[in-house]
Amino acid sequence: MNKITAWDRVLLARKPERAKSLDYIENIFDEFIELHGDRLYGDDKSIIGGIGRIDEYVVTVIGQQKGKTTKENMERNFGMTNPEGYRKALRLMKQAEKFKRPIITFIDTPGAYPGIGAEERGQGEAIAKSMLEMSRLKVPIICIVIGEGSSGGALGICVGDKIIMLENAIYSILSPEGFASILYKDASKSKQAAEAMRITAKDLKELEVIDTIIKEPKDGVTQNSIKVYKTLKKEILEHVQVLNELSTKELIENRYNKFRKIGGEK
Repeated sequence: MNKITAWDRVLLARKPERAKSLDYIENIFDEFIELHGDRLYGDDKSIIGGIGRIDEYVVTVIGQQKGKTTKENMERNFGMTNPEGYRKALRLMKQAEKFKRPIITFIDTPGAYPGIGAEERGQGEAIAKSMLEMSRLKVPIICIVIGEGSSGGALGICVGDKIIMLENAIYSILSPEGFASILYKDASKSKQAAEAMRITAKDLKELEVIDTIIKEPKDGVTQNSIKVYKTLKKEILEHVQVLNELSTKELIENRYNKFRKIGGEK
């Protein structure tokens, strides 16, 4: 059997048929009520957010949503979040903290939207503030990388106590194409870049960036991958139960230490 390369996983992570955040929400949570808007500018449809129930737990659910067709992708801005999307997510996370609800996030984006309007509305500040606030929220946070997890666009909702990653998802500081363009001065070397960047779930588990890998079918997760949904639901419930038993001080200190040691000396 041929070895699956890092670039193969990039292609699997980007497959149009791959399960999206809404597929996970519909198949894992018993109930979900979507909430809209950042109360400052507008409602960014690249971010789905609301209140959900998973078994006996009431949680806040936030996910980056790509489309499966060109029309859906236009509506969802291809999963590229604007500042109002991060501010909506943060509004819901602060609400979760107020009502002591665990937070579950689904990450799937090629990166934050780089348009002029997004920059004018404070894209960098919105991402930085979201990361800062997530680092000190007083409720459990479980982050799940389900497809592409690229750049600050992913990090904006991926500061948590536990980070779960699908087997064929990718998580990186930049897309392989962008990395190749900057370091190799040649975007065509994206396959080489994907290997060098160590963006696969296996690599990131070895580096202790993520905590758990969820196995996928050979051709990747689709909206009909019931086994994957069941496995992920079980994983979420186990983490919520353990994290709920920690004191607020332990929760925040453990989260701080988790991110502090990434890239540091062993």
